[in-house]
Amino acid sequence: MLNRLFTLAVIGVAAACSGPVPAQADNLVAGQDYIELAQPQPTASGDKIEVVEVFGYWCIHCAHLDPTIAKWKAEQPDDVAVTYMPAVFSGGIEEVFARAYYTAETMGLVEKTHTLMFTKAAVERSIRTPDQILQVYVDAGVSKEDFEATMSSFAVNAKIARTKQVLPRYQIEGTPTLIVAGKYKVSVTRDGGFEGMLKVADQLIARERDAKKAS
Repeated sequence: MLNRLFTLAVIGVAAACSGPVPAQADNLVAGQDYIELAQPQPTASGDKIEVVEVFGYWCIHCAHLDPTIAKWKAEQPDDVAVTYMPAVFSGGIEEVFARAYYTAETMGLVEKTHTLMFTKAAVERSIRTPDQILQVYVDAGVSKEDFEATMSSFAVNAKIARTKQVLPRYQIEGTPTLIVAGKYKVSVTRDGGFEGMLKVADQLIARERDAKKAS
């Protein structure tokens, strides 16, 4: 009996000296659940773990994801920053949509107009020209002159320039796509759908959080 207690005591001391038990590893498979970017990209969220949704207002899948990711975003803890990046693959009307998003962001209108733009562009398919895009915001109560001026402002031009610079480095193949911590690319899975994509993002966020604690 005494030998058994001594053995247990030794094991307990060894465990105490070995430091904290590491967090349980996630079960993600690189190349299957996510793609690790060849070159990690700078983030714009400071010390927070950044998740960027690359989207297009014309994309019906992005429109369907919108309410789910909005709810998911609202549930994130303070150390996570979820942001949006409008895709600009080929310029033209894509850039007008992107400028409209960044203009709304600059003017503090995203919460009011983001879902509306998905409805008009992707669901109803009722806007296809710059004038039609502008009219959506005017109908939402925005001054046409103020919106047009902001669309061509230095702030919006800088955001468009950064998007065009960063997007190719993300190696985006389609929308919607999530970029986690500037390192990992997550797409919608055939089996898991939107929920599966967000579960992968959750595990990658947890991985980054553990790495920060360990550093």
